[in-house]
Amino acid sequence: MNKPVNQKAWFLILPVFLCVAFSAVLPLMTVVNYSVQDIISPERRVFVGTEWFAAVMRDEDLHAALWCQMTYSLSVLAVEIPLGIALALSMPAQGWKASATLVVVALSLLIPWNVVGTIWQIYGRADIGLLGATLQGLGFDYSYTGNATHAWVTVLVMDVWHWTPLVALLCYAGLRSIPDAYYQAARIDGASKLAVFRYIQLPKMRGVLMIAVLLRFMDSFMIYTEPFVLTGGGPGNATTFLSQYLTQKAVGQFDLGPAAAFSLIYFLIILLLCFILYNWMQRVGQAEKEGSHD
Repeated sequence: MNKPVNQKAWFLILPVFLCVAFSAVLPLMTVVNYSVQDIISPERRVFVGTEWFAAVMRDEDLHAALWCQMTYSLSVLAVEIPLGIALALSMPAQGWKASATLVVVALSLLIPWNVVGTIWQIYGRADIGLLGATLQGLGFDYSYTGNATHAWVTVLVMDVWHWTPLVALLCYAGLRSIPDAYYQAARIDGASKLAVFRYIQLPKMRGVLMIAVLLRFMDSFMIYTEPFVLTGGGPGNATTFLSQYLTQKAVGQFDLGPAAAFSLIYFLIILLLCFILYNWMQRVGQAEKEGSHD
């Protein structure tokens, strides 16, 4: 006999639904509304359909920002993931040293984004900054404000310094969840450290690594505050990423229609790339499992 459904239970999720509606759905509907209109004045608006989308897609500044963003995000993953794994492997497993190491590693994560940009802005100056003065003393003509390559690399190193501890902490949690029986079996079989990492630690860290890759990719794709404070998007457009391009459209030029259209494109790009990355990692993990069972 089926029990009657308690319709009053739906009222329990009503607060959550209202919060989601006001924080996500309604702003998204507003952006969609702006993306298909030419707002001439508060009282006068003209429906333009997909005109803003076509105009944004033809914008060469957007193409440059997209290329800069893709290069930067892939570089972030290429550096932070291996470095985070190496840092997690080198951290103590237990005792007071483990606790102290966790606190020290997590310190950079507690610093606000704008403060991180300010720190590196001072740190990279040739006159008073430790990094800039050291490189100048070694004979390098370093200038993150005048050289596009130096600016891009400085932003990358700043992000690595700020967010690699997150990857390390996630990997550390994955390593600590591995039962000691696996390591005991590996010692009995005479497995090398490389074999232990390849066949025990890396497979057991796959779940947390997937979270780390997706988090860092999404965060790096939406980076704004740190490079804005450090370089202001310059020199030229060397460090103008997609988020800064969007801000320039919406706030600097007050082109609400193109900015709304691009924000939707921006959202779809992040969603599509994360979907592709997630499915690729899932297939790689599934292929390795099937290979290990053969």
